[in-house]
Amino acid sequence: MNRARLLGIVVLVFLTTFALIEVFPYLWMAMGSLKSLKEINRFPPTIFPSSFLWENYVKAWQSGPFPRYFLNSFIVTFSILGIQLFLACMAAYAFSKIRFPGRDFLFYVVIMCLIVPPQVRFVPLFIMFSKVNLINTYFPLVLPYATSALGTFLIRQAFMDISDDTIAAAKMDGASTLRIIFRIMAPMAKPTIVAFSLFSIVYHWNEYFWPLVMTTDETVRTLPLGVAMLREQGTGARWHIIMAGNMFVVVPMLVVFAFVQRTIMRSFTMATMK
Repeated sequence: MNRARLLGIVVLVFLTTFALIEVFPYLWMAMGSLKSLKEINRFPPTIFPSSFLWENYVKAWQSGPFPRYFLNSFIVTFSILGIQLFLACMAAYAFSKIRFPGRDFLFYVVIMCLIVPPQVRFVPLFIMFSKVNLINTYFPLVLPYATSALGTFLIRQAFMDISDDTIAAAKMDGASTLRIIFRIMAPMAKPTIVAFSLFSIVYHWNEYFWPLVMTTDETVRTLPLGVAMLREQGTGARWHIIMAGNMFVVVPMLVVFAFVQRTIMRSFTMATMK
């Protein structure tokens, strides 16, 4: 066995082991959602249930207004995504193709925003939204995330790889700035935009802290909060029901990833070839 083949086997074993470590918690949660509470607490534990209790999902669904939670999560997540993409593309175009005094300094300021956690801002934002009576609405869940430093950075890097001649030709044909950004440059940066979109969707779909402090009733609570409420039902933690509720959060994201994984792989491939 030559050295290259041995190295390939070692890498394959390492990647397989890493993949199993990553997948195992999801497998454990999926199998736990189909067990009884007694079987979950059994020691030594078993991975697969003795019988598949699909009614756990029905009990979890009926434990709260989950259709409303789903709708709220969908509205909040995709409203944030739409606003972020619009503003990030505009800012990325300015930072990559327009020369103006202080451009690089302002871009560095945007990058510095990446090191500021959202939790630092919640007190002044909560006070501001409460004074204008916007608590328990979609506005405090969406507006604080309207701009994305990460999105601006990634799309700006993709826009910088687009030739200035392409933009000049579009301007000679009478294309407006908005048309150049969203009809010419954005499609050319599609892999990067799709990759960022997935990051944004996953982050805000799973967001727990911000909806927790900005909502006080069921009206606009999102899915992660709804799942957290399952622990408050009854006299103890019904782990089989909680795991079934967590599957409501995980499965939509797996479906989204299944649809966009090829575009994401293409994005990383293009990045490594540059």
